[in-house]
Amino acid sequence: MKKIIRTEKAPLPIGPYNQAVVIGNLVYTSGQIPLDQSNNVVPGGVTEQARSVLNNLKAVLEGAGSSLNNVVKTTVYLKNMGDFSSMNAVYSEYFEPNTAPARTTIEVARLPKDVLVEIEAVAHL
Repeated sequence: MKKIIRTEKAPLPIGPYNQAVVIGNLVYTSGQIPLDQSNNVVPGGVTEQARSVLNNLKAVLEGAGSSLNNVVKTTVYLKNMGDFSSMNAVYSEYFEPNTAPARTTIEVARLPKDVLVEIEAVAHL
């Protein structure tokens, strides 16, 4: 049975999807983008936006009863691969190198609301 996750501690979905879904002992998050609680894009460059995305991801995971420590896989979508180092510096503030999840990073042509970064995750409970 799947359980739908919705938390007020992260921006609510801007379309027909949920913040996360729990199946068994796994949490699958939707891609998080740098939105504030009013669904406005967080200003700044990729550093500020990556920090916002990871804070939103943390809130969604906690709403599901999990945490960033339980993440086993992330997918990072960047508007510009030239921002990889800046995104990676922020990412390393949230995930310790020795226990960091598996990760894929992809450059994309465009992201929702023209943001610079989006991250999704799979975690265990």
